[in-house]
Amino acid sequence: MKTVSSVVEDYIKSKPFLLTSLAQGIINLTSLARIMMPEIEAQIGKDLKQGAVVMALKRLSEELDFKINHKINKVLRNIGEITVRSSLNDYTFVVSDTILENKTRLLDEIKQRPDVFYTSSRGVNEANLVISDSVANLVEKHFKDEKLSHKLENLSSITVKLPIENITVPGVYYFIFQRLAWEGIVLNEVISTTNEFTIIVDDEYVDKAFKVIKDLKSV
Repeated sequence: MKTVSSVVEDYIKSKPFLLTSLAQGIINLTSLARIMMPEIEAQIGKDLKQGAVVMALKRLSEELDFKINHKINKVLRNIGEITVRSSLNDYTFVVSDTILENKTRLLDEIKQRPDVFYTSSRGVNEANLVISDSVANLVEKHFKDEKLSHKLENLSSITVKLPIENITVPGVYYFIFQRLAWEGIVLNEVISTTNEFTIIVDDEYVDKAFKVIKDLKSV
């Protein structure tokens, strides 16, 4: 049997921006309850008093304040080095039997060049390569027989060092990417390791994205 609390929680969790605003205490609970009432009553199957929804929202907001704000803020305050690289290209190739071999050849040519930014990943159907524009000729050389499905130029990367606690606190990436979305920043790629993540953005967004991430340390 559905309860008012469970239905209210499901409603809020289905709306990410509303979820964080509720946790931050910047929403009028009475007004929100009034908007939610028709949907909540439809799911419960009976008429409800608005006060019951308000109380469910109040309990949820107190719980979220601890889960989202206190734990995540502790991680964000300890964000480490933020590194920016520019003049990058982003290539997406269709996966083939030769793609790994060609990546190996490319890596062999750039392994003695610390100035070159390089990262790659492979999915089920696509292989991705983000690399400095200065070696675009090498990509063309080694991947000339591969099927290029997408290419983006004039990109920048922002690499963020996270504290080790990030792997035990849920919602860290959600919180970061939500802030970037609020500022209208489009992410072309997201690359992560255990305690580090890199976002790839158009050059026009890099200054704004850097500021958003830097400001997270003082939330």
